[in-house]
Amino acid sequence: MRVSRLSVVAAAVVGAVVVAAGSEGAAVAGAGGARGGEREVDLAFHGDVTLRAGVVRVRFVPRNHGPSDLADATVRLSWSLPLAEVRRLPVGCLRSGGGGVLCRTGPLGAGSVGEPVEIAARMAGRPAEVRVRIGTEWSGGAVDRNPRNDEQSVLALDTGDTYYF
Repeated sequence: MRVSRLSVVAAAVVGAVVVAAGSEGAAVAGAGGARGGEREVDLAFHGDVTLRAGVVRVRFVPRNHGPSDLADATVRLSWSLPLAEVRRLPVGCLRSGGGGVLCRTGPLGAGSVGEPVEIAARMAGRPAEVRVRIGTEWSGGAVDRNPRNDEQSVLALDTGDTYYF
């Protein structure tokens, strides 16, 4: 993999996940799994999704149920349809290839809740519905024996209603 200026900036923003620029956009490399005997965490993401007039708003809060502290993790958000633009991209988040967004959680002590993250994006066209996927991309090498609560998929209809996860 060729390291570019984008790779260095992305690595600083997203942690150990390296984003490399190429002819097909940015791609994630180095998203590590965990090995036995390492720290154990239980990451979870709770929040809501709203779709109104082609704009999808995603808000979530990362949580580490423990038992170990976590220095940082990376969350991937993706949409079932192409994005036209991202309206709000918080500090610690960046666009990735294929229309996704990667966000840092920051430090998460065992049993703690992280900072809320909110992203608003306009979908291409004006879809009647969109599926949003939220999940752990990188957990700093920590073992998560309960991955069911760190991968969410929410179908939002263009009604302005709020869908919770």
